Amino acid sequence: MAEPPPPPSQPPPLPLIGRGTPAFRRTILAMFLGGFTTFAVLYCVQPLMPVFSAAFGRSPAAASLTLSLTTGALALSLLFAGSLSEAVGRRPVMGVSLTAAAALTLMAAFAGNFHLLLGLRFLAGIALAGLPSISIAYLGEEIDPRSIGLAIGLFIAGSGLGGMSGRFVAAALADIAGWRWALGLIGGVSLLAAAAFWRSLPPSRHFTALPLQWRSQWLALAGHFGDRGLLGLYAVGFLLMGSFVTVYNYIGYRLLAPPFDLSQTEVGTLYVVYLLGSIASVGSGSAADRFGRRRMLWAMVAIALIGGGLTCSSRLHLVVVGIATVTIGFFGAHSIASSWVARRAATAKAQASSLYTFSYYCGSSVMGTLGGFAWSYGGWWGVAAMVLTMQALCLVIALKLARLTPKAMS
Repeated sequence: MAEPPPPPSQPPPLPLIGRGTPAFRRTILAMFLGGFTTFAVLYCVQPLMPVFSAAFGRSPAAASLTLSLTTGALALSLLFAGSLSEAVGRRPVMGVSLTAAAALTLMAAFAGNFHLLLGLRFLAGIALAGLPSISIAYLGEEIDPRSIGLAIGLFIAGSGLGGMSGRFVAAALADIAGWRWALGLIGGVSLLAAAAFWRSLPPSRHFTALPLQWRSQWLALAGHFGDRGLLGLYAVGFLLMGSFVTVYNYIGYRLLAPPFDLSQTEVGTLYVVYLLGSIASVGSGSAADRFGRRRMLWAMVAIALIGGGLTCSSRLHLVVVGIATVTIGFFGAHSIASSWVARRAATAKAQASSLYTFSYYCGSSVMGTLGGFAWSYGGWWGVAAMVLTMQALCLVIALKLARLTPKAMS
């Protein structure tokens, strides 16, 4: 009797993308553009808040809604975007997200009143949810673990450059031609960047689509709350972003007023310090791969805390140094914390990353608006007290994370 044929051999697994390869260069280019576009669209309104206060007769807290509504909508939508990407794929969701957000920014340039502007910014926040957390999940699936810190650092570097460019261009054009031209230009450039993202990003090779079952997705989401380490990282994201956005939301109001009396364009030039944040995100990501995230996280948070104190100075050069130091500490700590989440979550990585990014943008939305009331009641001293409190709490949590019992993939 003839022997049965041997079972068919399984094809070897496809290799992960490592640094130095063409696929790695294409991936980081696409992610750099994605981060650039996301942050340019998200934060281009930040230096325009004093302009909106004057143009629409709104208080600083009300003007801050042009950012806080966007980040709030983004935070809530992140909880659904991660699950949607598990069913339809990472790349399509990210590409549609960027394209829609850019188009809505272009439309906002033609908003006839403040409420319509807020509505378009809210929709832009929903659209943007398709990139931040999913990008981290994509990199966690496709990039070699030895290169993931560098890859995420470069993605965050693109975010920093986009945040700087969006803020600077918006501030300068608001002085020259008005806020509508500022939003129009940023929307147009973002559409071009979205097209380049579609062209550059390699297809997923290690992604397995799952049926869109919301119950199981929510259970996977809830499962991460049992990990004390992830909970600590989510708290770090909330406090980091809350303190960072609060500084940038209201520093313009301070610098436009006596004793500094800067112009809108001069305030916009301060966002060049975002370049330092981009460098810090890449450097700290690589350092964390080498020396460990436990050591690097609390050190970067401590740097941000020092910068928060320096912003209280009455001397312009020390205020600028303080803003730069806050930026370096924030981007360095965010790079480490986000990559730590991607490594620590052994399963349901998209949901784990979504929860981190949800916490991160909740900090922006909630604390960014509360900072307006701190400004109204206490000026910069009220804002600084709020910022320093958040940074100090973040440092305490980072030190506790350093002492947690190590876990696989952490």
